[in-house]
Amino acid sequence: MSPARIEEHHSRGWIVPVGGAEEKEQDPVILRRFVEISGGAGARIAVIPTASRLADTGVRYEKIFRQLGAHSARALPFETRADAEREDWLGILEQATGVFFTGGNQLQLSTILGGTSVARSIRKLNARGVTVGGTSAGAAILSEHMIAFGQGGATPKAGLASLAPGFGLTNRVVIDQHFRQRDRLGRLLSVLAFNPFAVGIGLDEDTAAFLGPDDVMHVDGAGAITLVDVANLEHSSMAFAKPGQPICLTGIKLHILTKGARYNFVTREAVPPLPPPDDDD
Repeated sequence: MSPARIEEHHSRGWIVPVGGAEEKEQDPVILRRFVEISGGAGARIAVIPTASRLADTGVRYEKIFRQLGAHSARALPFETRADAEREDWLGILEQATGVFFTGGNQLQLSTILGGTSVARSIRKLNARGVTVGGTSAGAAILSEHMIAFGQGGATPKAGLASLAPGFGLTNRVVIDQHFRQRDRLGRLLSVLAFNPFAVGIGLDEDTAAFLGPDDVMHVDGAGAITLVDVANLEHSSMAFAKPGQPICLTGIKLHILTKGARYNFVTREAVPPLPPPDDDD
């Protein structure tokens, strides 16, 4: 599933995966920034709560985005594949300046929306400059390759994670969420061991990666992003490992990036955040 071609006189929109459990009430830094890059006071946010089993999820995010200054926020509760072809809801989606997927079960997203007019529309919208983001399951689905499920643990092992096609907004990254809280380094490494093409992004809770049109990622939120760069991988034993066996990987570069840090996907360079101001100033 490749990203849609960028249309003439347009630039690709922001892609914003969030690690889950983002702050929604006291100081919703991530969601506020999402509104800002989606148009601020003119933002029209389409909320897609398909991954969630809670009936009020979409309504809750509608209220949050409006309180944060968006012009409008509308939940589109696609519950069946037939829903994903509704012309009235597709019309609302086409007018959005920002699209946000809620958390829940990423396989609900892929099985209900994969291959539908909704998925095709979202890829085209992002290629026209519309911001697309999601939290937890809504973050996992954004990339070309999605971690469908897997086990925790620090050591990569054969069979630790299973992959499924995502929505394909980007093929540069593989995303994992609730990263430190659920001890998911091993499963992210095991996914990258199959084919060292993508960059691994492990998102802590209440932490977001703002992937810009300039191929630079900006980190925001309270936690950290574990970024795994396998461009110079020297060896992977994945081809010979039996299920449950640990994987040998050499030549990996790993960054821990916090609020204000950046990563350039073209140069493969990480830049730390600026130091805090001196208290004596």
